[in-house]
Amino acid sequence: MPPVTPELISPRSARVSAARRLARRNFRGKERLFLAEGPQAVREAVAHRPAGGDATLVELFATPEAVERYADIVGEARAAGARVHLAPEDVVADISTTVTPQGLVGVCRFLDTPFEEVLGARPRLVAVLAHVRDPGNAGTVLRCADAAGADAVVLTDASVDLYNPKAVRASVGSLFHLPVAVGVPVEQAVAGLRDAGVRLLAADGAGEHDLDDELDKGTMGGPTAWVFGNEAWGLPEETRALADAVVRVPIHGKAESLNLATAAAVCLYASARAQRAPGGCRSVTAN
Repeated sequence: MPPVTPELISPRSARVSAARRLARRNFRGKERLFLAEGPQAVREAVAHRPAGGDATLVELFATPEAVERYADIVGEARAAGARVHLAPEDVVADISTTVTPQGLVGVCRFLDTPFEEVLGARPRLVAVLAHVRDPGNAGTVLRCADAAGADAVVLTDASVDLYNPKAVRASVGSLFHLPVAVGVPVEQAVAGLRDAGVRLLAADGAGEHDLDDELDKGTMGGPTAWVFGNEAWGLPEETRALADAVVRVPIHGKAESLNLATAAAVCLYASARAQRAPGGCRSVTAN
């Protein structure tokens, strides 16, 4: 196993330059590598290993203080075969895209899952991000989907890059927990999921169906995919028309609306509860 580099890596090192360039999407796509920053993301990256594939974490840059504070993570990274570089704080700060780096920056292999594999696993709860352009929102919805027990997340070709550093940070490690398909045209995503027996629900504040009513009618217990739209202008009409129903989250107070991530959390948890209720597709009696 490769030991921790005994000397601080130089800011002019080719390894540092290569890692720094991963802040740019075109370079990430060319190398099929991305950055995971901070102890939580790096810990999850160390633990993630695709079936039959190479370890996800390739390289780790750590300040002397971080090596001491997060000795367990650094040790696990070394045990997994990652190259571990001892780096001055200014080098880690230069690689990092955060204002206040936490001393650990990992270089990871792409880990998105082919859409066909997502369908082949017969998913019961899926979040489809259609036209989601804000990386923070994309990462937060991914985190919500993970927390709600979703089986997969799909990012359409009109959505933000999954490996944008802000999206990776906002997922708080959930990126490493569930399959994510990327670059799927929304029409293909909808058609594939429907053929797999999944009901398509578009989340929209102006939807004709009320989420509470859907729960009361008992229509939420089957396999479901929620389609979430753009933060500012929602879902275009042509995407809404693809869904089996367009559903709004009821506003019982005086708030004008919910933001994307909050609405996604409400919708996903509503499905998760319905699916685990008696008769739902995840209930004990159904299994």
